Amino acid sequence: MRWIKGLILAVILLVVLLVGILFAVNNQQTIGLNLIWLELPPISLSVWLLATLTAGVILGMVAMLGVYARLKAHLARAQRRNKQQQKELDRLRTQELKELA
Repeated sequence: MRWIKGLILAVILLVVLLVGILFAVNNQQTIGLNLIWLELPPISLSVWLLATLTAGVILGMVAMLGVYARLKAHLARAQRRNKQQQKELDRLRTQELKELA
């Protein structure tokens, strides 16, 4: 089963790589980007698109850091509470056994 997952992942990776190469080859036109206050040099369209994709992924990850930190803190609190409740349960079990004896 594990080798099937690896094989499927390898095939998907190969397809993505091939699509990326075809994308870069078919988008060789150079385009200068004008950002109102900044004129960027002419570079191929594929580089601009991949750069914006990368910037979007990085910005998305940065935007999710707050949510991730909050969920991580919530998980830590829940684990502490679970550990305390487990200790309390163990204490009550031993107390019950002592009372029965």
